Amino acid sequence: MYAIHGSLGYLPDDILVKVDRAAMANSLETRVPFLNYRVVEFANSLPINYKIHDGVSKYLLRRVLYKYVSRKLIERPKKGFGIPIHQWLRGELREWTNDLLNPVTLSQQGYFNVPLVQQKLADHMAGKANNGYYLWDVLMFQQWLEYNK
Repeated sequence: MYAIHGSLGYLPDDILVKVDRAAMANSLETRVPFLNYRVVEFANSLPINYKIHDGVSKYLLRRVLYKYVSRKLIERPKKGFGIPIHQWLRGELREWTNDLLNPVTLSQQGYFNVPLVQQKLADHMAGKANNGYYLWDVLMFQQWLEYNK
């Protein structure tokens, strides 16, 4: 079921969009040979144990790659397409972040535990913790409130 969702939703609506934008921003043309319909049809026709074996995904592809590529490269952890929110909040969005998370304003609104938000903000800005996604959620709510006054 996930394979269907991935190929019909997540892949074209998320991953490929991000790859395309990143490539265009750098004047690159990308290719996705594993999305060729013949390759997809072949992969879909394979028995499941060729795809996942002993908990290892992409089993057949890995077996082939081991002949040509270092195991270190094949077995490394996945790297996603996450955006560097934590860096942005400490950098170019720092002033905007501090304005929206002003403790006086947050207290007057009464929606958040202000000491908790301020502690997470302070720890994040000091580099003691990566609270970027937590702060981003609060920031989006605050921006929405400001927009809908």
